[in-house]
Amino acid sequence: MTAANIMARSAAGRGLGPLRLAAGLVALLLAVPVLGVLASLFEPDRGTIAHLAGTVLGDYIANTIWLVLGVALGTFMVGTATAWTVTMCRFPGRRIMEWALVLPLAMPAYVIAYLYTDMLQFSGPVQSALRAATGWGPGEYWFPEIHSLGGAILMFIAVLYPYVYLLARAAFLEQSICVIDVSRTLGCTPWGSFFRVALPLARPAIAGGVALALMETLADFGTVSYFGLQTFTTGIYRAWFSMGDRVAAGKLSCMLLLFAISVLAFERWSRGQARYHHTTQRYRPIQPFHLGRAQALAALAVCLLPLAIGFILPALTLLRLAFAGGDAQFGARYLGLVANSVTLAGIAAAIAVTLATLIGYGMRLKAGLIVTIAGRLAGMGYAIPGSIIAVGVLIPLASLDNLIDGWARAGLGISTGLLLTGGIFGLVYAYNVRFLAISLQSVEASLAKIPPSIDHAARALGASAAGTLWRVHRPLLSGGMLSAFLIVFVDVMKELPATLLMRPFNFDTLAVQAYNLASDERLAEASTAALAIVAVGLVPVLIVSRSMRQVRPGAREPE
Repeated sequence: MTAANIMARSAAGRGLGPLRLAAGLVALLLAVPVLGVLASLFEPDRGTIAHLAGTVLGDYIANTIWLVLGVALGTFMVGTATAWTVTMCRFPGRRIMEWALVLPLAMPAYVIAYLYTDMLQFSGPVQSALRAATGWGPGEYWFPEIHSLGGAILMFIAVLYPYVYLLARAAFLEQSICVIDVSRTLGCTPWGSFFRVALPLARPAIAGGVALALMETLADFGTVSYFGLQTFTTGIYRAWFSMGDRVAAGKLSCMLLLFAISVLAFERWSRGQARYHHTTQRYRPIQPFHLGRAQALAALAVCLLPLAIGFILPALTLLRLAFAGGDAQFGARYLGLVANSVTLAGIAAAIAVTLATLIGYGMRLKAGLIVTIAGRLAGMGYAIPGSIIAVGVLIPLASLDNLIDGWARAGLGISTGLLLTGGIFGLVYAYNVRFLAISLQSVEASLAKIPPSIDHAARALGASAAGTLWRVHRPLLSGGMLSAFLIVFVDVMKELPATLLMRPFNFDTLAVQAYNLASDERLAEASTAALAIVAVGLVPVLIVSRSMRQVRPGAREPE
């Protein structure tokens, strides 16, 4: 063994304890609500599960599987195609598409469902115009039914493909043109270089984006409920709120959680021992190539179609509704709603990225089986409906509140009240349990591209684990961390179930305002709050889009 190896191995043991302990404690704290859901497996059932198994459980499973398959394939194709197009090609409108393709992420899925139902139903403007133009009457023509499994899949693809787009584009920008050039010299066509080199190298990022889209799909209630689909999520809400059976809802949540774990485990197992970081210091940023007129039009269409479906058409419809009859409360009240939403989103996103970096780096350091399992469980909260997470958070925090209050009354003669559940602390905690998976997937995808030799060199030079993370990895992870911050920020802006259950008294957000009005079929008034969510989300979108042009620290993507 060489002296350098001895130094590296001895340095690897220094400073690992505190970081391992911190990563483990954070992961365990965030995994508590998920563990609470899993604990329902061991509680006695009142017969609800047997009843569901004999009636609708088969429909839950079938619809959920088809929904997952459709959304996975759609988000993969749309997100990867748009990311590769804006990264590798120069065409008119490319700079606008770089940031505009993220905009559908700011659209709440249930609002999209309401809008497209209004547009495409029999009495909507599309079918009315079709009948007026052709003279057809009812029953004389076929028109696709929006309230269907296919319609729900299309709605989810339209608003969730930016997960894949953001992470895939960051991965493509970090790749070196040297690798592409080598593949071309070995006889690969441009398409061959994409499928055999660029796409496999971006696999961790793309898989992370698809996983986020799938977990959001699995946890969604508003869209599938509005479309009348029988899925695990609608079954969970029905078991809890209609049948009053918390245990049955917990068991269904466990099935949903185990399904998500199985999908993620299969993807990681299929990677085998493959690694996705650069093995050479030779690096040149990717040089976008110019397209001819026909190719440029095709590239623009590839980017414009999902943007139009996921953002432009819904935004124009919202604008029309807002001008026709927007929310009468627009004004000073909305300044408070914006302040509440931005405060919650900013705090939750910053904490989520920080904790995800700590947990992800702890697992990279092989911090032990407990840390790894706790980290994986903490990242599963995204697959559980927000209301289930909220209840899972409320139970332990309320018990802790009562314990602190009892101790203060006995020892100090004062009442502390609801310290944890009476303010935004419990809500921010619920957000981090719910959305940690987003930041963790992004951070892990970025960590996978950093060669282990960088860690060894830093530790051999005397840097501690925390010092290596702060001074070496943090600059290299900046792109992935900013992407994670953006996604968590926008998701918290439009999050609904946990906010409804856990927000402090008289503390509303834009999402709550939009949902309250839309659920009462007051879509024109709800359009004002929905547009405000989109407008607030534009700022971080523009910031992150600009930062993603820096493929590495100090290296900018060519203009």
